[in-house]
Amino acid sequence: MTSSEPLFKRVAVIGLGLIGGSLACAIRRNGLAGTVVGADHRSEELQLGKELGVIDQAASTVSDAVRGADLVVLAVPVRATRAVLEQIRPALEPDAILTDVGSTKSSFVTDVEAVFGGLSPLVIPGHPIAGSEKSGIRAANPELFANHKVILTPPDNVSQPHLARLQGLWEGCGATVLTMSVAYHDEVLAATSHLPHLIAFSLVDTLAGEDENMDIFRYAAGGFRDFTRIAASDPVMWHDIFLSNRDAVLRVIDHFTHDLEQLRTAIANQDSATLLRVFSRAKAAREHFSKMLSGQAYVTNNSEKQVTFRLQPGGAITGDIRVPGDKSMSHRSIMLGALADGVTEVKGFLEGEDSLATLQAFRDMGVTIEGPDDGFVRIHGVGMHGLQAPRGPLYLGNSGTAMRLFAGLLAAQPFDSELTGDASLSGRPMGRVADPLRAMGAVIDTAEGGRPPLKIRGGQKLSGIHYEMPVASAQVKSCLLLAGLYAEGSTSVTEPAPTRDHTERMLAGFGYHVHRDGATASVSGGGKLTATNIDVPADISSSAFFLVAASIAPGSDLILRHVGMNPTRVGVINILNQMGANIEILDEREIGGEPVADLRVRSAELQGIDIPEDQVPLAIDEFPVLFIAAACANGRTVLRGAEELRVKESDRIQVMADGLAALGVETTVTPDGIIIDGGQTIGGGTVNSHGDHRIAMSFAVASLRAAGDITVNDCANVATSFPGFVELAHGTGINISAEGAE
Repeated sequence: MTSSEPLFKRVAVIGLGLIGGSLACAIRRNGLAGTVVGADHRSEELQLGKELGVIDQAASTVSDAVRGADLVVLAVPVRATRAVLEQIRPALEPDAILTDVGSTKSSFVTDVEAVFGGLSPLVIPGHPIAGSEKSGIRAANPELFANHKVILTPPDNVSQPHLARLQGLWEGCGATVLTMSVAYHDEVLAATSHLPHLIAFSLVDTLAGEDENMDIFRYAAGGFRDFTRIAASDPVMWHDIFLSNRDAVLRVIDHFTHDLEQLRTAIANQDSATLLRVFSRAKAAREHFSKMLSGQAYVTNNSEKQVTFRLQPGGAITGDIRVPGDKSMSHRSIMLGALADGVTEVKGFLEGEDSLATLQAFRDMGVTIEGPDDGFVRIHGVGMHGLQAPRGPLYLGNSGTAMRLFAGLLAAQPFDSELTGDASLSGRPMGRVADPLRAMGAVIDTAEGGRPPLKIRGGQKLSGIHYEMPVASAQVKSCLLLAGLYAEGSTSVTEPAPTRDHTERMLAGFGYHVHRDGATASVSGGGKLTATNIDVPADISSSAFFLVAASIAPGSDLILRHVGMNPTRVGVINILNQMGANIEILDEREIGGEPVADLRVRSAELQGIDIPEDQVPLAIDEFPVLFIAAACANGRTVLRGAEELRVKESDRIQVMADGLAALGVETTVTPDGIIIDGGQTIGGGTVNSHGDHRIAMSFAVASLRAAGDITVNDCANVATSFPGFVELAHGTGINISAEGAE
């Protein structure tokens, strides 16, 4: 088939209502078929379709329409499907695709199997998520499917070439095509389409029977009209849909009526906490409504976005800025606030997708959380034993921190739970937390290789253990300490090198005693957390990009405000100072148990160094941008003892080496580190960040000393840790733009 030939020679559309007529019209307008033939039991509609140019030919019978067609589309009421299939069967060509546009798929498959004796690989059920309260051939609109979704539910043995052609047809009409199973389609549509229509029909019918019905409709506000508009839809069509999708609709009605009864009881009892919890959870869910079709209340869609950074060389870094709040502390503030008695208020909360996923997970477990509103969050704690079973898996996006900490927190809950994440997180090892938790008595199943999803069985009694960490990891330490809050006896963790201690500091801030003895931290189970207020410092990991940028770009002078100076996190400052950076620490203070300061950084001639191994755990997240500093320094920089970098969002040692090589900078990769000879010319080129936010931002910093333009691909995940990075970087002097960002 040449590109000038249409996808199909002859398309037969059976039923010329709104959807059938609009599809026929769109196929003709977009040249997707040689001939479009229509059939309809209403002869006047059929003739009108020909006169209006909706179809090329009007067939007098269904058999005539189908004969010779390579695509047959059923657009008839759901309960008329079987009778039409009986008429089609003798005339259907053996290599023709048979599809439909109905709102329920199980009934279509059942009808096909009854008439044809089975489901052929060429039967591909379909459902365009588009419509109007108007009906009939006069409502046909060739733009009806533009920027709308079409769901196809192909059988397991589907013919892939035929599926590709049908997908091409819908895309040619302007639609986005999704595929899913028949059963899942019917469950999702029962919840998101059928139930709202049922409620609209019922509400309008109920109010029409009220004594004051004229006044009710006369004074109805816009919201009422918008919601009840769908009650003007075709009654026959919806009658068919509800009867054909009975089981799925009944399940969602039962769920809805149960929840509605809870709201009724809350109003009757003046139960403000329940109302606020439900309403705030619903508000947050509505803000992510397009993402809820997957069945999860909060789902990042970064993997679907293609964001590219375009960078021009040169520039000086100047200004007075505050970077977003510390991600590690934002996660922990939500977790501990949720488990505390009382109301916790958080300022400076990082509104990145990782932290928002943690926040939504607690909403899914029954915690009322207001905000975030410009970094302010109010958490209505439920106490140590107040979490409720979530309705489905808890989706944690790209966040390894959240998944590992949640594993400890959920291991002792009375309910089963499942932790899932995006493709990147699903490839990261979780055995390092699952194994010691099992030693405490937890029952946790992982996927192959100890990877997510984590399935945690509820109702397990945990016992405290002493754990010697083989590799320094704040996430593993925090996970076990959180589990220890619920364990019998004492839980202690000894680390081989210092790691960030935000969990210990914040537990103390919530009134829970943490005993520290050198490299060992321990907690005893059975205590309680008391609500407190938290002011999250600016993230030193996010500040690191600007510390390096101002150090390497000539003529730079930058102030960073309210930066967290936790001694377990300041490795990046220590390393840069050893390299000769000009960093001034101003107005040191302590807020909520965490040290904070303002930093002034000016450009300096950096020198290569052997990075002290005791600093490696204190700067583990900052090494990608430190590699850029090393490339701009005089002399050789050597990193050892950093195996942990290989199991981050990417293998950060290899990915950085590959990116530097793409820009003409040679390095030597070692099993636990890298050797970088500074002073090489950083050229222009294209870098693949492999979806790792820190890699992407590091090469944005590299542009300051580059000789040519740099393109960085796969940058969507920058939003996970540093929302607003592009705007802030541009404002301080980096010549950056982002393509594909929202």
